[in-house]
Amino acid sequence: MSSARVVAVTGATGFLGVHLIAALAGEGVRIRILARRSGRHEVWRDLDLDIISGGLDDAGALERLVTGADAVVHAAGLIKARDRPAFLQTNRDGTRAVAETTRRCAPEARFVAISSLAAREPQLSDYAFSKHAGEDAAQIAYAEVPDRLVIVRPPAIYGPWDPETLAIFKAASQPVIPVFGSGRAAIMHVTDAAASIARLALNAAVAGLYALADTNPDGYGIQDIMNEAARAAGNDHPRFIRVPDGILLAAAKATTAWGAVRRRTPIFTVGKVREMLHADWTVTPAELLPQEIYRSKIGISEGFRETVDWYRSAGWLPR
Repeated sequence: MSSARVVAVTGATGFLGVHLIAALAGEGVRIRILARRSGRHEVWRDLDLDIISGGLDDAGALERLVTGADAVVHAAGLIKARDRPAFLQTNRDGTRAVAETTRRCAPEARFVAISSLAAREPQLSDYAFSKHAGEDAAQIAYAEVPDRLVIVRPPAIYGPWDPETLAIFKAASQPVIPVFGSGRAAIMHVTDAAASIARLALNAAVAGLYALADTNPDGYGIQDIMNEAARAAGNDHPRFIRVPDGILLAAAKATTAWGAVRRRTPIFTVGKVREMLHADWTVTPAELLPQEIYRSKIGISEGFRETVDWYRSAGWLPR
């Protein structure tokens, strides 16, 4: 019987999750995942995984997932939902369920809760509010053993298999590129984010609340980001047009209304615009994950080029 450590993961089929599974496999651990669907993602279809069928609302599945685990990484969560209660049901209540089940069924396990940098400003959106509430739920569950809890706040993450940030590269491919706001934001390539979380899951000496960022935690202005995206897409002479805040908010209201008509949940909402216009999504040295655990390797230029190459090879962007 293998003596390798067991890491249980929720959210393995999500954008960050699929890369996290690959990173954990590279660390030589046994991986157990919770999944509603039986199909295997292309990134980890050839890996030897233990798959527990069920969701965050399935108490029996959660018990089977965490029992005997050395670490539990809770990466499941919603990035878009119809309203605050729907966000809270997954991002707060789901976190509480996994944390409490882990405390009860795997009391020696390390618990890693994946939050978001947005949780720093819960007043901005229903999403940010729910991620902050999820952090609170995890901290309450581990109040008596805080040394077994790590909360991770990634910034905006991009990379292969991400359908959400594809819109940035589509926009950056156009002759005229819209920009907005005056703030700065940290970002991170998904490979680095996944590797840092995998290392955290296996390092029992680190506990607490940490943020992640790429090689420039001071972040980038939106025009800097779009200029790098344009360069990666081969758009060498982009023109930028500034979009007023009011236009963005009006567009978000229209998108939300149209989504209600079509019974679809858009990610571009008023709350998301408030997040986009927030002045400071940078990461300070005090927030950043210690470099002895993991130091980001991929900068924006390299990361954007790799991402565009992948989108084109996958047929998501034209060549």
